[in-house]
Amino acid sequence: MSQFWSEVVNRLTPYVPGEQPKITNLVKLNTNENPYPPSPAVLEAIHHETHANLRLYPDPNSSRLKQAIADYHQLSLDQVFVGNGSDEVLALVFQALLKHDKPLLYPDITYSFYPVYCGLYDIEAELIPLAEDFSIRIEDYQRPNGGIIFPNPNAPTGCLLPLAAVEQLLQMHPESVVVVDEAYIDFGGESAISLVSQYPNLLVIQTLSKSRSLAGLRVGFAVGQADLIVALERVKNSFNSYPLDRLAVAGATAAFADDAYFRDTCSKVIASRESLTSSLAQLGFEVLPSAANFIFARHPQRDAVQLAASLREKGIIVRHFKLPRIDQFLRISIGTEEECSALVTELTRILHS
Repeated sequence: MSQFWSEVVNRLTPYVPGEQPKITNLVKLNTNENPYPPSPAVLEAIHHETHANLRLYPDPNSSRLKQAIADYHQLSLDQVFVGNGSDEVLALVFQALLKHDKPLLYPDITYSFYPVYCGLYDIEAELIPLAEDFSIRIEDYQRPNGGIIFPNPNAPTGCLLPLAAVEQLLQMHPESVVVVDEAYIDFGGESAISLVSQYPNLLVIQTLSKSRSLAGLRVGFAVGQADLIVALERVKNSFNSYPLDRLAVAGATAAFADDAYFRDTCSKVIASRESLTSSLAQLGFEVLPSAANFIFARHPQRDAVQLAASLREKGIIVRHFKLPRIDQFLRISIGTEEECSALVTELTRILHS
C-alpha cells in the first residue's frame, strides 16, 4: 500500500492470469492457447503490413476487420465492436452496459475476471451457484437483476449451455442485457450470434485468441444490436480511440478469410480433447463434459495440488484453482497429440508409483 494510491486501488483484488513461464521445452497446458500456429495467411498479412505506414495511426474504427466479422456472421457493420482482446471488450461492457441499480448476475464458478471488473467499476453482483453437476440452471436466474453474464462454454468447467436455453434466458429477461462470453464456442457449441437480430438485449463476445490461434495478437469482438454497440463505442472513444494496431487488424482480418484452416484446427483440437478425456477416464479421473479447448478433471484418490506439482517436476504445467467446490480439479488445456500423450504417460506413472 502507498499513501499515493486511490481508494479504488486499495480495495482491488486483481485478476491473476495463467502462468507464462520462461522455461524452454515445457508441455504448457495451463492457459488454453491453441496448440497449432495461426493460418499462414495471417502471417503473410502481418508481414505485408510491416512497411512505412506503421508511422501512421491505425484506423480508429478498425472498419476493415469489422466488415470481415460482419460478413462472416451475416451481420451489419453497426452490429460489430472490436477491441484489444476480449478482456478489453469485457471491461468496456461492464462499464457501458452492466452498471445498474440492481445486481449483476453471474455463476459462482466462472471466469475470474468478472469479480475483478465488478470491484474496479463498483458494480454490485450476485453469484448464482452452479448445479451439482456444474451446469448453469437458467431457472436460478429468475430474479431481479441489472444484467446477466456468463461464459458459454463456462470457464473453467468447460460445460456448455445449449442454445435453446440461452434463448429461453433472453426471453425471461427482456429488460436486462444478457452477455454471452463465447471465448471457447468454436470447440463444440452453437453460437448465440444467430440470435442477435431477434433479441435487442443480447450481446455476444468472442476472441481470436483460442480457436484462431491469435492469443499473442490480442483481438476480441462483440456483436449485438446497434444501440448496444453504440454504448461500447462511446466508452471506448472516451478511453482509447486506437485500441487495435495495424498488424492486429491485418492478421485478424486474414484469419476470418481462411475458414478452411480455422475449421481444420478446431477439428484437431476436438479430436484430441475426446481422446484425452477417454484416456483420463481410464486412469480413474472424473472429467466434466467439455465443449472447450480444455478439460476439467479430478481424481478421487489423488490431491489436485500434488498432481499438479508432480507434473510440473516433469515439465508439464496445468492450471489449479484454489476455490471452493473446485479445489480438487485440474484444468488441462488441449495440446498437440504428442503433448497429450506425454501428459497421459506421466499421469500413468504418478498414479502407479
